[in-house]
This record gives sequence, structure tokens and C-alpha cells, in this order.
Amino acid sequence: MKNIISYLQQHSGEILSDIKTLVAAESPSLNKVAVDRCGDVLRALFAKRLGIEAEIDTQEKYGNHLKFTLGSGSEQTVLLGHFDTVWDEGELTMREEDGKLYGPGVLDMKAGLVQAIWAVRALKAHDLLADKRIVFLCCSDEEVGSPSSSDWLSRHAAGSAQVLVVEPAVAGSGALKVARKGTGQYEIAITGLAAHAGNNPEEGISAVQEMAHQVLFLHGLNAPERGTTVNVGIAQGGNRINVVADHAVLGIDTRVTNEEEARRIHDEITQIKPCLPGISLKVTGSQSRPPMRQTPESRVLMERARLVAKQIGFNVEGEAVGGGSDGNFTAALGIPTLDGLGATGAGIHARHEHIIMADIAPRAALVAGLILADAPERGDEHVSG
Repeated sequence: MKNIISYLQQHSGEILSDIKTLVAAESPSLNKVAVDRCGDVLRALFAKRLGIEAEIDTQEKYGNHLKFTLGSGSEQTVLLGHFDTVWDEGELTMREEDGKLYGPGVLDMKAGLVQAIWAVRALKAHDLLADKRIVFLCCSDEEVGSPSSSDWLSRHAAGSAQVLVVEPAVAGSGALKVARKGTGQYEIAITGLAAHAGNNPEEGISAVQEMAHQVLFLHGLNAPERGTTVNVGIAQGGNRINVVADHAVLGIDTRVTNEEEARRIHDEITQIKPCLPGISLKVTGSQSRPPMRQTPESRVLMERARLVAKQIGFNVEGEAVGGGSDGNFTAALGIPTLDGLGATGAGIHARHEHIIMADIAPRAALVAGLILADAPERGDEHVSG
């Protein structure tokens, strides 16, 4: 590991430059043209740093997904990440300040992708990949729930020895993510009947009033004691202040820790009933990501990450978090999965999003060390907490 970390530190300027190049390629999830341009930049980085080309999974609505393969060994490690962001075009500002690099998508998760590329480059430079097969799965729609990539990544990850997810580390602690909540997204379209608010309001049926009832009902589904959250993040209705609103829309985010709660929440939302006579409701959506739970095999993987980190010169722990990622899908396949192996920093989806530049090389070395280590065997025992 000393040679690996030394190599990465020597190339830290190039790594940072690659991160800036990828961040500069703006990639809002719902803008296919922009996301595909970013994908082209990512493909150029893989060609330049690893000498490999992409297998492109072409999409009509979302950006194209990219698969990169290096080596032909029997044991496959998947490096998993996404290159879409929550930021619209025109939001780009980058700056270095107090050892931090600020920029939209830099932490979530373009720095992690670049670190993974350089982790593998370091191993390749030291001829340490002879018996390895490395597959990078780079998705274009993770920030909107992976609607077009979930089956694709599950298909290509199936049978892998381990999955290393280079999403950002836990803010503040730098911890890895050993468990995640399952996530869901729903929309409720409410249809009422318009009427003049002054002359004949009694002839109308207010979709906004119905919306208020449904918001209270939905938030009543929260069960913090079970780790379940239901959040109405979007509530829109009506067109004119002097018209009884005939339409409204609710956007709902759900988070659960187990499949039983996922079924309960799904049933409650999809079987929701109107409160006002004459109202009609249309519910769309689903639980898009299953919960990511720790298994004996993933605990072994976490323990190996602790040991590798100590060899590099820092300590790392594992935490359960509320957000979901594409690692939820691979964990559901029974593949040992470890998340949060990307950059350290803070401000995901916020204006102060940034990475800590001093941690770039050590975190890349951690990924390299986990690729080198033997992947956990199914049924391995592990007693550490």
C-alpha cells in the first residue's frame, strides 16, 4: 500500500485536474444532451488514464449508461457510480478555498468516479491486476431514482465478488456507508371542479383543499420508531386566486429500513381515498430502491476496509444512513456491497457542496486496497461490530 499511496500522491495534481474537468461537464439528470456530453468527457478520462473504451447502453429519455471493463480474471469487482447531478445547467461555479474544492456535483459524485479511475490506474502501474477483472458501471439517472439503469446495473453486477460504491463518505466523520434505507417516489394528481371563488364557490370542488387533507394523511404515515419517513416535498395546485382550484399535485419521498415497511407504505399510498365528494385521485410511483442491509459478507468487507485504511494511515468506520444509492440494488442481489468509498466533504445537493482535497489520494488508495484484497466469500463469519 505504501507504493500505491505514494503513486497517488505524486499524481495528485493530475487527479484534481481530472475532477475539475468532470465537474465542468454539467449533467442535470433530466437533460439527456448535457448528461451525454458529460458521459463523453468521462469516456475520454477512461481512455486517457486506463486505455479502455466504454460499452454504451443507449437510452432515449435519459443519458446513456457506460460500462468499462479491465482485465479478464475470474473474480470480478464492480466499481459503481453515477455521473448525473441535481444541478441545472448554468449553476457551474468552481473554486478552491481552505483546502476544499467547491462545485456542483463535485462531492456527489464526480470526484469519487475520478478517484476510482486513479485507484485502478495505480494498481495497473504496479502490475497488480493480473488476476483481476474490474468493471466500472457508470449510471446516468441515479439522482432521479435510476428508472432506466437499475435493471442494467443489476444484470452486469450479477455474480460479482464484491461491489465498491464510490458515492461520497458520510459528511463530517468520513465513514463508509454499510446500510441504507430503501427509497420510493410517488405522485398524486388531484382533480376537482373549478368555479368562481366569489360568485358560485359552492359549485366548485377544491383540489387544493383535498391536497391539504392528503398532506396531513401522508405525514401521518411517518414511523420514526421503525426508521420510516414519508415526506411531501412538492405541493402545487390551482392557477388563479379567484378560482376554486380544479387540480393539484403532490410529490412524495419515502424511506424505509425493511421490506415489510416498504409494502405497508406502498399500499397506504397507492390505495389512498379522496376526502371530499367529487374528487378523483391518480397515484403513480413505487418503492424504487430496496433497503441495503448489512450481511455477514458485507461486514467482512467493512472490516477489510478498516485494515486497509490503517495501512494507509487513517481510521474509518461504517455507518447506516437514510439516503439510497445504486448500491441498494447490488446488495439486494446478495453481493457484498460497501458504499461511501468516494470523496470526503459536505454539502451534497447544497450551494456549499465541496470535497476535501487532502483526502483525495488516501481515499483512492482505500479503493485500490479493497480491489487487491480477496473478496468476501459467501458464508464468511465476522464478529467485529
